[in-house]
Amino acid sequence: MSTVLDIRNVSKTYASGVSALQPINLAIEEGEIFALLGPNGAGKTTLISIICGIVTPTAGTVVAGGYDVQRDYRGARSLIGLVPQELATDAYETVWATVSYSRGLFGRAPDAGYIEKMLRALSLWDKRDARIRTLSGGMKRRVMIAKALSHEPRILFLDEPTAGVDVELRRDMWALVRELREQGVTIILTTHYIEEAEEMADRVGVINHGRLMLVEDKHTLMKKLGQKRLKLNLHQPLDSVPAALAAWRLTLEAEGHELHYLFDTRAEHSDVPALLRALDELGIAFKDLNTEQSSLEDIFVGLVSGERERVA
Repeated sequence: MSTVLDIRNVSKTYASGVSALQPINLAIEEGEIFALLGPNGAGKTTLISIICGIVTPTAGTVVAGGYDVQRDYRGARSLIGLVPQELATDAYETVWATVSYSRGLFGRAPDAGYIEKMLRALSLWDKRDARIRTLSGGMKRRVMIAKALSHEPRILFLDEPTAGVDVELRRDMWALVRELREQGVTIILTTHYIEEAEEMADRVGVINHGRLMLVEDKHTLMKKLGQKRLKLNLHQPLDSVPAALAAWRLTLEAEGHELHYLFDTRAEHSDVPALLRALDELGIAFKDLNTEQSSLEDIFVGLVSGERERVA
């Protein structure tokens, strides 16, 4: 795959002296789904606004599809679709008119067939003649997505696209994103819903305090930083963890009916077999055992918590 978005040493410091972004370097490949995760105020929207030419960086360059965003704004912006967090559209226009108008703004020739296909994919076809002010919040969100796709962009930014929308729209969004990726569209997603990143992303970036903390393949990240939890369902409850098992740092759960052991998946050899032998020697029997892999949310929370401690 070739690089479609090249971000080099991009930073942003406002006149007040507030540093919104520390120097960021990031290359995004054509056709991938990239999830940018971070808490409120982390710098996600600032970075997207710089890439889309809405905010001027203090330093650094952004090249989208071969166009420098600052030197050739029109060329770069024609390749980019943006679905912002805010619902901003003409309340008195019809769905069809506002989406068609957005296509024309980017210099694209009218294409009723494409607009129809897109509106159908977003479950908006039955609302094509409705004025936007009459639509529900979820339907207005769909219109924003349709506007962003109206000029057939190669790069699509979804900035918290499913915040506050219903489950049905979220599922429709996921299906649409996969379809767009199959068509070669590169998608950059920011979200608070970790399950969206876990479900759809190829790679994950974590940003906090304006610093890009890591960029990693999703599966590699979970393998590197993930942990597994071993749960042992005991035949008889325990009042406390025996001293002989202190080395494993076990915890008692479910009113003493479960022993939990958290271990690092990066270790070449876990000491689970030794733990099971020790339990047998102590006469502690269990009815069942299972393991759970840590989720992307667990990893994200751990990273951000560690960053907060570092900054403090």
